[in-house]
Amino acid sequence: MTPEETARRAPEHSPRLDWSQQAPEIYQAMVRLDAAARKGLDPTLLELVKIRASQLNHCAFCLDMHTKDALAAGESLERIIQLSAWEESRHFYTEKELAAIELTEAITVLTDGFVPDEVYERAAKQFDEAELTRLIASITVINAWNRFAVSTRMVPGHYQVGQHR
Repeated sequence: MTPEETARRAPEHSPRLDWSQQAPEIYQAMVRLDAAARKGLDPTLLELVKIRASQLNHCAFCLDMHTKDALAAGESLERIIQLSAWEESRHFYTEKELAAIELTEAITVLTDGFVPDEVYERAAKQFDEAELTRLIASITVINAWNRFAVSTRMVPGHYQVGQHR
């Protein structure tokens, strides 16, 4: 990007605080929970889940991180773009991915009530019980990361693939 293009952009906001430094034990517990939750699950599917939850939660920092990680893992730009409108572009995803995306929405947007039985049952048909438990944990963890990032105003745009939070 040229200096002129950079000058035309809105200024970057500052983070409110560095929560990982202020409460390192909480941060490390989150890292361990995240690692435990994702064991045995398809990493590309997990990136789709993390992107979708981050879209719903308006978490720019996590969107930056997980779209970059998904692209680096071989995910297509087209599928990432279509994710925000997945219900109209179902043909881009497998049945297993659709079940995970739908479960992600149900768990993330609890203000709509609860996780509907039919959503849970679709996911239960695609994942064995151990996988489903880990998927639910992964969805819960990305929602927690989103809430830390949004409330502390973590700054998007600087994440490099392979860099940890």
